[in-house]
Amino acid sequence: MVSETPLQMLKGLYHDRLYNAEHQLIWDRGWCSNVIVIDCRRLLAGFMLGTSNTLGIQGLQIGAGLEAWDDIALPRPQPSNTALVDPHPFTIARSDLDIEFLEPDSETPSNLPTNRVQIRATLGAGVPPWADANHVNSTLREFGLVARLNGTDVLINNVRHPAIAKDPTSTLERTIWLVF
Repeated sequence: MVSETPLQMLKGLYHDRLYNAEHQLIWDRGWCSNVIVIDCRRLLAGFMLGTSNTLGIQGLQIGAGLEAWDDIALPRPQPSNTALVDPHPFTIARSDLDIEFLEPDSETPSNLPTNRVQIRATLGAGVPPWADANHVNSTLREFGLVARLNGTDVLINNVRHPAIAKDPTSTLERTIWLVF
């Protein structure tokens, strides 16, 4: 059997910046890797087959993760993950995301499909709107993009990151790259 060695593996990256109420940069964490999970590969197979019940990115889920992660080395998400650890994540709808293709090897948007997709989310003041029994504060520790497969939302990537204590007036700008 002949095996194929791809020149570039499917991968994901993300970049977070936090701003105060006056839009002054508080911190910039730089680019970090994320985990592409198995359902992303199933989604791609659905696109290749041309199934009508396969839809691309539908939103970005953000969650509180586990408070215990603050005191230990963060456990890396597994490719087999199907959901965030937070059972009640907040979802930013696709309509509130900026999604575009990028030119190969640059940050320039492309009008034509390429092997790179950029997703930008701005979590402004009051986002997430957590003031409920499920969340005692707006500390964020995880996120994942969701798509639709067979009528169900599925996780396509997963990130666990150091705690972000997002107060009600701050803005988190999150940029995600998926490279195929």
